[in-house]
Amino acid sequence: MLLHDTSLVFGRYLRQTLRSRFQILFGILMPLLHLLFFGPLLTGLPLGSAGDSWQVLVPGLLLQLSLFGASFAGFSIIIEKSTGVVERMRVTPVSRLALLLGRVLRDALLFVFQAVLLVLAALAMGLRAPLPGVLIGFAFVGLLALSLASLSYALAMRVRTPQEFGPVINALTMPAMLLSGLMLPMTLGPAWLDVLSHFTPLRYLVDAVRDAYVGSYATAHMLYGFLVALGFAVLAVTVGTRVFRRAGA
Repeated sequence: MLLHDTSLVFGRYLRQTLRSRFQILFGILMPLLHLLFFGPLLTGLPLGSAGDSWQVLVPGLLLQLSLFGASFAGFSIIIEKSTGVVERMRVTPVSRLALLLGRVLRDALLFVFQAVLLVLAALAMGLRAPLPGVLIGFAFVGLLALSLASLSYALAMRVRTPQEFGPVINALTMPAMLLSGLMLPMTLGPAWLDVLSHFTPLRYLVDAVRDAYVGSYATAHMLYGFLVALGFAVLAVTVGTRVFRRAGA
């Protein structure tokens, strides 16, 4: 029944997404602008990391896509609460876990698709990376999207208005972006900043994807990145499910 219920919820939100080309295409606008206007500035610079500038920048942009896109996914729940959709779902026998999984799986699929478009644009600009490394990057994008979307929906269930939701998300995502080394490796900064960045889970995912993009798979970065991504996903889905159950949604 869980699989059946999840597929029903997933199908509902996937159809909504497919009807909104604006959401699909404009979701990659910010990473694409960084790719077009910031990427060329890094060409030939010593970035203190294996691989060329594109193999450093593109993994960060892929995870940036999930970071900002999935973190703001909760806005849709706030709208559904105000229009009574959540109340109508509450009286159905659909599993509460399915109500969360259907949404976050749609989000993960959306951001992986956008990541594919971003990588295709990067290839046209000069990115060269092994296919297994690119696929590993997509897997990390999906896991991060699933995790952050779960937490975003959980927060959205606890607040009443977008005015309460937006500032909290901004306060969490901006430090995560600055401390994770999305744009440039944190090893370029002072030692204290590099140490501080290790308290940000996203840092381990960025390092893992950058290793994958240069063909290094059996590394400590890859191991730590996988463990952090998987543990974060389990924790986020657990928290999201508890909130959905307690909220009766």
